[in-house]
Amino acid sequence: MSKVSMPYSAAPSVSVPSAANSSAINSSAIDSSALDLSVTSASAAKVTATETGMAVPHLTVPRKASAAYGVLGLPLAFVALPVYVHLPNVYAQQYAVPLAALGAVLLFSRSIDALVDPWLGRWGDRLYRHSWRAVWWAAVLLAMAVALGFAALFFPPAATLSSGGLLVWVAAALTLSHLAYSGLGILHQAWAARQGGGGLAQSRWVAWREGFALVGVLLASALPALWGWGWTTALLVALLVLGLWTWQRTALQAQALPLLQTQEQANGSLWQPWKHAEFRRLLAVFMMNGLASAVPATLVLFFVQDRLQAPKAMEPLFLGVYFATGALSFPLWLKVIDRIGLLRTWATGMVLSVLAFMSVSLLGQGDSTAFLVVCALSGIALGADLTVPGALLNQLIDRCGERGRSDGAFMGWWNLATKLNLALAAGLSLPLLGLWGYAPGQQDPEAVLALGLAYGLLPCLLKLLAGLALYMGLMRPLSSQLRNGTPT
Repeated sequence: MSKVSMPYSAAPSVSVPSAANSSAINSSAIDSSALDLSVTSASAAKVTATETGMAVPHLTVPRKASAAYGVLGLPLAFVALPVYVHLPNVYAQQYAVPLAALGAVLLFSRSIDALVDPWLGRWGDRLYRHSWRAVWWAAVLLAMAVALGFAALFFPPAATLSSGGLLVWVAAALTLSHLAYSGLGILHQAWAARQGGGGLAQSRWVAWREGFALVGVLLASALPALWGWGWTTALLVALLVLGLWTWQRTALQAQALPLLQTQEQANGSLWQPWKHAEFRRLLAVFMMNGLASAVPATLVLFFVQDRLQAPKAMEPLFLGVYFATGALSFPLWLKVIDRIGLLRTWATGMVLSVLAFMSVSLLGQGDSTAFLVVCALSGIALGADLTVPGALLNQLIDRCGERGRSDGAFMGWWNLATKLNLALAAGLSLPLLGLWGYAPGQQDPEAVLALGLAYGLLPCLLKLLAGLALYMGLMRPLSSQLRNGTPT
């Protein structure tokens, strides 16, 4: 098959081979797409085939276009991980909210948000089938709700509320922020998945989105301590406006890229993703690995304050080193992916994470320098966690023939898993620490021992289980299929 190189701004129509001529597709191309889960390198063939027999062109995506699309990932990151890093500490320290009650609120809010995600995904699919204009106005309204919920969350009228009323306020503001963030994030993610283009093009969309998200996590983690919550909230609003504008410009330029008509005409069901065994296996690994990362994210500030007893001025430094090294490692992980494939890259990141974190439970008062080293190494491992899963999911959607049909449903279930991980981390680890006798500010040996075990040992055990699931559920079946020459 001849190579096809299509410019981003003026792509020709995509032809779908019929059953009669699908045998003409090169068998090595089928093996490359159906069996090899690695991102296609720049030197690879420009056309591959999915397991459905569809020719998937590898679009040439300009850097400016993928970067403009990814900008919205930056403000969206403000409502993701940083909320779970700062919120327990803010409400426990400033408003004396008990950890057990706060953990229950976080679990309640995130559970509602997570359960709604699949329906938000189906709603997004309907909006995309209607028009880009419908998607755009929905995104604007959701961005306004994100900003409103974020401001309400960190500027509560605590003086006029009882302790019970404050919990209700937190639950309402958190739920509003989460639902708006989910809807906007799903629309944004589904747009990239609907562009198709094979592994190389998809990796570029995901790389810029996740790269900007890392910058957003870094800013949202460090700025509250440096600027305060007022300026942090103002920056969030400004970045939302910028991200929506750049995404709209990119989408209008991309309208020349057609979706496969046979896929666009069929409407997938809410449960369509679960019909694919590969999606079920990938989601299981993603959830277990995500839980291993969410537990230390929830407990990090308590660990720094009561276990390390580090100066408060160093808190932004710890978080900054962690997220900055993650952002800087992004190009490195893309090179590793190109060399050894997505699955082996993910496994490498898991091993690095365990090796970097296994010594944390041995750290104590004054070990700030050693903890900075741990933050840097675990931040590098974070780069793999943020790079690989999204690329795997987008490739899977293409291989399953679901692009332009059920992209939103896939993203909805994927986001549900992400939120459940964070909810379980907060809802289980915080009450568990309370039962073990730890409370913020306590520094007696029993309390800091419990904190060290929960923060350092538990994530390593979960990460090892995730690595085992990755090998058993994805890597070993792939190896067996390659040996037998059987497509997935």
